[in-house]
Amino acid sequence: MVNLRRDTAPIRMRNYGRIVQDMIQYATTLEAGPERNSLEVYIAQCMRQRNLVWNRDQEAGIMRVREDIIRLSDGQLTCDSPAFEQMMAQPNAPLMGSKKKKKS
Repeated sequence: MVNLRRDTAPIRMRNYGRIVQDMIQYATTLEAGPERNSLEVYIAQCMRQRNLVWNRDQEAGIMRVREDIIRLSDGQLTCDSPAFEQMMAQPNAPLMGSKKKKKS
């Protein structure tokens, strides 16, 4: 059974926050498979949204997100699923849950 108590360890990368860190920690407990791959993509999208505040260059931002996921998971998440590779191939794809501004 997975312990879902909130981790009180220091936040390793403040620009992403504790929630992203907790999601990565949870993903490392899952066995490799579709659920874990989907969670990796979701985490990357969340990190990408937060990363845009710090880095406006989306292509570099996506590569940074991949490196940060690997670093935060201590190498346990590899980000090599086909869905993740597809997201990497489309650096200018709209972010999940993002809304377009209406023209006035």
